Parts: sequence; C-alpha cells; structure tokens
Amino acid sequence: MLSVEDRAFFTLVSEAAFTNPFGDARARLDQTIARDAHSAKRHATIADTLRTVSSRLAQLGRFDLSRLPDDDRRLLEDAVLFDVFHAAIGRLDALIQEQRAAGDAPVQVPFSREVIKALVDAGFSASEGVRYFALFFQLRRAFLFIDESLPGASASMQRFRERLWCNLFTHDARLYARTLGRRMEDFSTFIIGETGTGKGTAAAAIGRAAFIPFDEKTERFAASFEKGFVSINLSQFPETLIESELFGHTRGAFTGAATAHEGLFSRCSAYGAVFLDEIGEASPPVQVKLLRVLQERAFSPVGGHDILRFRGRVVAATNRTLGELRRGSFRDDFYYRLCSDVIVVPTLRERLAEEPRELGALVRVILRRIVGDAVTSQPTEFSVRTSTQRLPPSVNSERDAEEHVIEVVGAIERDVGAAYAWPGNVRELEQGVRRVLLTGHYEGDTSARAGAATDDFELLDLVGDTTVKGLTARYCRALYARHGSYEEVARRTGLDRRTVKAHVGRAVEVPR
Repeated sequence: MLSVEDRAFFTLVSEAAFTNPFGDARARLDQTIARDAHSAKRHATIADTLRTVSSRLAQLGRFDLSRLPDDDRRLLEDAVLFDVFHAAIGRLDALIQEQRAAGDAPVQVPFSREVIKALVDAGFSASEGVRYFALFFQLRRAFLFIDESLPGASASMQRFRERLWCNLFTHDARLYARTLGRRMEDFSTFIIGETGTGKGTAAAAIGRAAFIPFDEKTERFAASFEKGFVSINLSQFPETLIESELFGHTRGAFTGAATAHEGLFSRCSAYGAVFLDEIGEASPPVQVKLLRVLQERAFSPVGGHDILRFRGRVVAATNRTLGELRRGSFRDDFYYRLCSDVIVVPTLRERLAEEPRELGALVRVILRRIVGDAVTSQPTEFSVRTSTQRLPPSVNSERDAEEHVIEVVGAIERDVGAAYAWPGNVRELEQGVRRVLLTGHYEGDTSARAGAATDDFELLDLVGDTTVKGLTARYCRALYARHGSYEEVARRTGLDRRTVKAHVGRAVEVPR
C-alpha cells in the first residue's frame, strides 16, 4: 500500500494527468507537484514537475499494478501514464514532423515497442499498452496543433484553446479515455467568428488531432493524421456543383460527368473531420442532405443509388451570428444537429483590448512564418520547430529578430493607433506585417475606418430614444442568443449573473 504522503502526492499527479493543459488549474497543479518545501525556488517549471514525478516513482521501487489495492492502483496507473508519456514527448514530436513530411502514407514507428514495453512492465496489459500509446500520440498532436497554430496570451485566447481541448477530449478526460474516445464522430462542432479570426485553423486542429488506432504488428497507425482533415468553402461553388463536391457523382450523372468523382465525405478518413466553411451559404436542399449525413451517417453520390457510410466528424463554420443565420433560410433541425458544441472565436480587437502585448506576440509568430524560425522566443520544453528556414545572416540572431518585431509593431502602432478595430482580424494583421516589411507603413483598412462615422449615425437611428436600461437588456439578449450562456454574457458585460438573467427575460423597449 502507498503511504499517506505518497497517496497525497500521486493524487495530485492523477489530477494533473487528466486536467486541461491550457487551463489555470493545470498550471497550479504543476506548481504544487514540483514545489520542494526545502527549495529556494519560487516558481517551478514543467521540467521540475516531470523530474519530481519520475523521482517519486523510482523511490517506490519495482511494483506490480495488478497486486495493489484498487485506489492505490488507479493512482499509480495515472502516474505511470503521466511519466511514460512525458518521457516519450521528444520522439512523439519527431514522429509528428516525420508524418507531416510523409503525407498520407502512415510512417513506421519503431520506438513504439519501447513505450509499450514500459507500460506492460508496469502492469498494464499488452492491449492497454497499445491503446495508450495511440492516446499519447493523439494528446501530443492535439497540444501542438492548438498551441502552435492558435497563439496568444489574452484571456479570451486561453479560454478558446481550453474549449478546443474539451472539444477533442471532453471536459472529463477520464470518461473520454474509458468510453467516449470511440464515439467522438457523433459530436459535431459549430465554429462562429468574424472573417480572419482563425476558424479554419481551429477546424484543422480538430480534424488532425483525432484518435487513430495503432497496429503493433506493422508498427504503424491505421491512418495518417495528414489525411484526417478535408475542407470546402461552400461560398466558392455554384449551387449546381456543391452536391457533387460534397457527395461525389457517378459517371454520366449529368452533362459533362465523363468520369466518376469522389466527394469530400468519401475522401475523409474515418479518423478525421470534414470542415464545411461558410455553412450559412448552403441552400435548404443541401442542408437536408447534410442533415442525413449527421443523423444516419450515410450519403449517396449524385446519380447513384449506393449508400456510403461516413465515419468522421463534421465541423462547420460561419462568419454570421446565429441570429442572422436563423432569420434567413438556415433550418432549425439542421442547426440542432450541428450544435453539439458551439465555439466562438475571439476577434483580434477583443484580444488586444484584454492584452495589448498580444500584438507583439502575434507579430513575432507571423514574422517566423514569413522569414524563418529565428524570429521567435526561446523554445519551451514542449515546442516543435515547424520551419527549417533560416534568416539571412544580417538578421540571423535573436537580437536582430527582436528588432524586427519592435520595428513592425512600432510602425503599426504609429500608423493605425491602439484603437484600430482590425476588421480583418488576424488575417489582416498578417498582411499588415507584410506591408510594413515592404513599405515601412500600414494605414489599415481605410474603407472600414471611413465607414465608422456613418455606422455610428446608423446606430443612433436604430437605437432612437431607448433608455440605457433598455439598451442593456437588448445587448444582453443579443449576447445570450449568440453564446447561450448567462455566465458568458456576465463575463462580457461585467454584470452579475442574476442581473443578466433579468435583462434577458425583460421585454425589449421599442424605440419611439
């Protein structure tokens, strides 16, 4: 049996193993685990946490999980999983890079034998070792794809990353590991956000971070995560072609169909996701056919009678508000099949209002994409270099790289000011950085700024003589319609939850 002290320590480790890594709770647990009462360190690092867990496991000596009391066994199972996973992170990162380079063909994973053996030696069964190795690979992919592609220190971005993690592993990772991991295709996702906020990037993170079974005999995963994400922008295709692009068509299905065509749902891996961007552009007939995919997981190519199965996830996105969608031709039954999870992407102006330093952090990331990986901060223990490019010798140093960041941020702040609304969001910022690199200046979207005064007068015409109380009620109702949560409305308005609930239930004043 574990001692009282060991049981308290490994309880913390067990909690950390299943806590969202993008939340404050995980950071507090890491600090508590790593903190040594006899150490002068004020702040522990994640490396300290990992060393502490490994050391405490080593102090127990050899043990057989199957011979421990149930409560102690569960604690040590979680601690072993935590330890073995983090010990394998470097090789998992290299595997992710190798698979990215290889594309659709799954690569061989020879180090899997060592990781699975470490689990089996600790008392897990062989089948459990294989399943947990696949889970390790999923966890690492999810963390990197969310962390690298959606950076930002603002509170709204932290919540956004937390929400994406829950979308992949649920709010109860233990339940996911036991049962729901095999049923995530039943959970569709609706992403809402302005143009340029990163809806497609978030969808790609979901699509490429699904659980993929591992075959111990071939030492390969069942599929490549690179094949796990296929997307379509529904606004780019005429009505007559959308069904063919989604579901495929048979030869001779219509004039010009000289050969059969494989649609998006056929091309998507069973361990991935189809991303339907600008879902608000789908006509009612297309919505009905998509509804069948969501309800029955079945579809037929245009001109064909075969019933094909779809086993991946569906992720949809729109730059309209839910109110705008549902006042138009967007079917309620279709919405209610899409909305297992509704995620709102924060705008750039929200992020900068919360954390002005976010501008510099984003510029640094954008510069790294444009001119190489020297324009970045020092790598963390969990970072992966995503670029092999190098800066020219004249700027290939940390000091020169930081000077570039300062130069670009300075030009943006000088030319558009801190109050600039960034109507194009992060996509506009990336082009703004390019403009500064080319010309030394960025004037912003002048057409958007010119329309600001007009918009203000239009707002006055719309509001009329409504009282502040009435405006507050309308604002709360609009936020509630968009987010569906009194807590979220309270956070955004600065009001308490009871006040928000009263405003949402209050009749809206009609302008006189």
